Amino acid sequence: CLSCKGCASDCPTGIDMATYKSEALHQKFQGRLRPRSHYTLGKLPFWSRLAGWTPRLANLGIRLPVLGPVLLWLAGVDRRRSVPAFARRPFRRTFRHEPGGKPVILFADSFSDAFSPEVADATVRVLRAAGYEPRLPSGSVCCGLTWITTGQLDSAKKILSRTVATLAADAKAGIPIVGIEPSCTAVLRSDVHELLPGDEDAATVAGSVRTLAELLAQTPGWSAPDLSGVEVVAQPHCHHHAVLGWKTDADLLAESGATVRTLAGCCGLAGNFGVEIGHYEVSVAVAEQNLLPALDAAPDAVV
Repeated sequence: CLSCKGCASDCPTGIDMATYKSEALHQKFQGRLRPRSHYTLGKLPFWSRLAGWTPRLANLGIRLPVLGPVLLWLAGVDRRRSVPAFARRPFRRTFRHEPGGKPVILFADSFSDAFSPEVADATVRVLRAAGYEPRLPSGSVCCGLTWITTGQLDSAKKILSRTVATLAADAKAGIPIVGIEPSCTAVLRSDVHELLPGDEDAATVAGSVRTLAELLAQTPGWSAPDLSGVEVVAQPHCHHHAVLGWKTDADLLAESGATVRTLAGCCGLAGNFGVEIGHYEVSVAVAEQNLLPALDAAPDAVV
């Protein structure tokens, strides 16, 4: 189980094995010593925020000839995997709110914040071009996904409860909450009901969560840019496909005029699964089914 949640949408029985896996890990390791990857990859948002204060030092440590491999081994990462570099400046420290436009809350997840701030920056530009003015939540937020997938459900509930409390007022005011990373967005829309059952604020927040494509599709007067002549290889994110639904994104790409090849299957990474020791061969075999051949066949395509 890669925790991709594909079974929840693609299997006729609709059984969410990823949720069962999280619960099984929760019960198995409750009050016990966990695999070391649960303390590292399973708490990645914590470590990424810590490293965000000294990103150059963190990147140097990972890339040193002797220290780097030792640190990756201690983290439970397969030596054949590379890990992304921390951004010089996290997105949250560079973002500036500009008055004007329709308000929208941007849920900047840990990965977009610490590793790929350019993705969050691009999201901001698109939102502003569509007449919105994004702002960040009033307090520190996290969806708790890495704690969920490693079965640290007590911690995940506490983290998600704090996030719901931070987002509730804006959600009640009718302000959309736009996610960037599909897994985090899916937690706020779906897993929040399982971890915080009966919580009215959680239900309100979940009902306010939108993907970028969903918000744009609901925006009067907005139209997709002209991408005629652009070749796109699209690998729908597993949680995007299984929980959020990728049809809105597909429709927007079709409206743009781009030539789109939509891939089936999984990329093989599945969060922390693909980088953990013991999973490398399975991860690569999964990627070789669809994704890697498509990239080899279209080296100049937009991915």
